[in-house]
Amino acid sequence: MNKPKKGILLVNLGTPDSPSVPDVKRYLNEFLMDGRVIDIPAWRRTLLIKGIIVPFRAPNSAKLYKAVWDEKTGSPLLHYSLMQQQLLQEQLGDEYHVELAMRYQNPSIESALANLQRLRVDRICVIPLFPQYASASTGSVIEKVMQLMRKWHTFPEVSFVNQFYDNSLMIDVFEENARKHDIRAFDHVLFSYHGLPVRQLRAVGQTGMHDCDQAHCRDRITAENKWCYLAQCYATTRLLAERLELKQEDYTVCFQSRLGKTPWIQPYTTDVLKHVAQLGKKKLLMFSPAFVADCLETIYEVGTEYAEEFKALGGEKVQLVESLNDHPKWITALRQLATAGEALDGQEHRKR
Repeated sequence: MNKPKKGILLVNLGTPDSPSVPDVKRYLNEFLMDGRVIDIPAWRRTLLIKGIIVPFRAPNSAKLYKAVWDEKTGSPLLHYSLMQQQLLQEQLGDEYHVELAMRYQNPSIESALANLQRLRVDRICVIPLFPQYASASTGSVIEKVMQLMRKWHTFPEVSFVNQFYDNSLMIDVFEENARKHDIRAFDHVLFSYHGLPVRQLRAVGQTGMHDCDQAHCRDRITAENKWCYLAQCYATTRLLAERLELKQEDYTVCFQSRLGKTPWIQPYTTDVLKHVAQLGKKKLLMFSPAFVADCLETIYEVGTEYAEEFKALGGEKVQLVESLNDHPKWITALRQLATAGEALDGQEHRKR
């Protein structure tokens, strides 16, 4: 008798269907209209996004997407995500069915869940592909899945992987990718994470008054700050720095992709580039450990924009450390994340 199917749903952020301006507009509208991404009243968000940001931002963003778009494979984010889906499916075998979705645009979460519903799987494990938890990324995926599934008449068991910032195999891959380069040849190392508005950090915890300085989020993970995005970013960095035998003065944590004029998490990557250039640093090794697949934010923002910016400041080189992409250890990490709950269930069953 065949074992019942188990469903795995991988969800990444999203990408336009093409680098054309209309498709980029459609993507940006869906992305930025998410109330967890731009967490302001809906009427203000609509005026800001649809009236100002998207009309002015879309043409420039389309040019950036064209710069990273491959003629054969298209969007790098979608390309690597599809590879992760395929390779994970191969590792898990026929007992499982692995679906891929994007939080924004295609393939949609709705279509992926519909496929799993048609298969009548007994269990679904949802893995938002964001190592560090944030309401605007992982939280948004979880909310969307629950919103769509509430219409179902019958429910399989559903679980969510809400963070994996300290996953040892993920750290292995980033370390291996960094060691492809002569680390000693670089003057400084930057760990550049995707930014968030500061107000979203304050929302961590029950009081809505989370203070990263008081909670020592840059130094350690505690019961108080364990859901803080900044705390998890610094925890990932400490693990990588330890693996690479970096001293504290050898590296800097910073945050990229700021949007709007409200305060975002600091230091901003652009400010850090200026600072290290003033210190006479010439060659930088840069990680983007908030991303599991190379995409616009890594290939172009780090590999091109920051590289050009640093050279204009007197620097010589910015070397991007490749993301996890299709590395075999990362696929094994995904398999472990996808089946971790089953191992716990098995232990409980044996106890009984």
